[in-house]
Amino acid sequence: MYVDTHCHLDAAEFDADRDAVACAAAGAGVGLIVVPAVERANFGAVASVCRDHPGCRAAYGIHPLYVDRARDEDLDALRATLVRERPLAVGEIGLDRYVEPRDDARQEYWFAAQLEIAREAELPVLLHVRRAIDPVLKQLRRCRVPGGIAHAFNGSRQQADEFIKLGFKLGFGGSLSFPRATRIRDLAATLPLDAIVLETDAPDIPPQWLEGGRNSPDQLPRIAAELADLRGMPLAELAAASTANAVAVLPGLAGLH
Repeated sequence: MYVDTHCHLDAAEFDADRDAVACAAAGAGVGLIVVPAVERANFGAVASVCRDHPGCRAAYGIHPLYVDRARDEDLDALRATLVRERPLAVGEIGLDRYVEPRDDARQEYWFAAQLEIAREAELPVLLHVRRAIDPVLKQLRRCRVPGGIAHAFNGSRQQADEFIKLGFKLGFGGSLSFPRATRIRDLAATLPLDAIVLETDAPDIPPQWLEGGRNSPDQLPRIAAELADLRGMPLAELAAASTANAVAVLPGLAGLH
């Protein structure tokens, strides 16, 4: 069984065929899907998807690209949601130094506040770290949380090692299917096996064979096969290890796989 540790199944791109997408994923062997929120406004949608589809489990948080429209009372709503729903993790949270224009100070404020909430709730976090790995690590060292996942990791080996020291796993998905993505492929091939989890980030980050189309969680086994080839190991071994890693870093999955 596979665990997709990052899939936005609540996204509008799936409104027309969400049930079929979830069924296709289950049919492909993707038994568990982690669905992270991106803002308070979609907490309800994430909860609904996870109620309707037994293989889905929620995370709640405010994404750095959505903090411009967030309000302080959203932090109270996050705390209340964590108590009411007891999700797998706090997420998707973090920093983004790619999209322009942006307010770095505002992103830092919201990231720090949500790390404190995760620490209080004793929950791991799902991290967005686009072009912001070092500032994210700085915040994690300041506020120690119970580990988590650095989603769509694309840093150096040294940076990867720092996340691992802090109790994090590193998420790999469709990007590793592109031959030109040499850094991601090298990392995926050489990192300790127990540091790696699989993800799609569907509907985003489609693998090479989808030619820029909509990504979906049923693509995870083929992504896993690419990773197994890079590492020169049997697919079954890679699948079992990645699932065990996901359960280790997201304890709420224990007993479900």
